[in-house]
Amino acid sequence: MTNERIITPLAEKLDTTLTSSLMTHEERTQETLRKFRIIFSSVKKHFQDIELKCGVTGAQLWAISEIADSPGLRVSELARVMSIHQSTASNLVGELEKKHLVKKKRGEDQRVVYLFLTERGNEVMERAPKPMIGILPDALQRLPTDILNNLSSNMDVLIAIMHHKDEAAATKPLSDI
Repeated sequence: MTNERIITPLAEKLDTTLTSSLMTHEERTQETLRKFRIIFSSVKKHFQDIELKCGVTGAQLWAISEIADSPGLRVSELARVMSIHQSTASNLVGELEKKHLVKKKRGEDQRVVYLFLTERGNEVMERAPKPMIGILPDALQRLPTDILNNLSSNMDVLIAIMHHKDEAAATKPLSDI
């Protein structure tokens, strides 16, 4: 989907937002809370759909899709593309190995491990609901850069004023939170 196809509905939404600029702070707070609920519920339902159709978690499916896109991927590279801690990626790979979805191959340097999908892993890919990286990472990737930058900055402000924060969650897959 092109940014143009995203921006047009966004511009139309901005028009309605401008007309609703007379909302009180409390009304705007409630409206924003409802939007967070839509996002959280949509992500949760997508993860449930993945587990029902594939028997894996959302994070496991994302890992499978990254390995399918880059056969021979290393665990450190998987952690980087998924924006998770390397130990989390290692645990994820271990779970996929137990399910016989991923196999490891060692390079000449025995410390280096390369990841590949098994036939069973490819079968999971075939029946997986899209987008395999998850609906939230997919939506964020499709946002125009200026909107993504604004969203990120505004999220920083929101996180900063929260009384309780789970900073460790930043490197965990959404499906594990």
